[in-house]
Amino acid sequence: MSAKVLDSSNCKAEPQQLKPLINQAKCEGASDCLKVCPYNVFEVRKLAAVERKELPLTARLKVAVHGGKQAFVIHPEACHSCGLCIQACPEKAIRLIKF
Repeated sequence: MSAKVLDSSNCKAEPQQLKPLINQAKCEGASDCLKVCPYNVFEVRKLAAVERKELPLTARLKVAVHGGKQAFVIHPEACHSCGLCIQACPEKAIRLIKF
């Protein structure tokens, strides 16, 4: 994560309005989303073989170089739409969509 301090005071929206969507072709498993989310919406884990197979070739190569890990949204219902994850993601792999 960059040296920029992210302010979680914006995380006041009611949950279940928006949820994060991760572009798996871009995610490099840097864990910055996990570190900044005050609601434990994310996890970073190694991809299963079947998950790796579903990625485009360039994404599979990227995942292999970065330890085989990617971020996943495990608690979308807990998202408070503050956007800290979007700001923190170095790959710009996260966006918020309607729940």
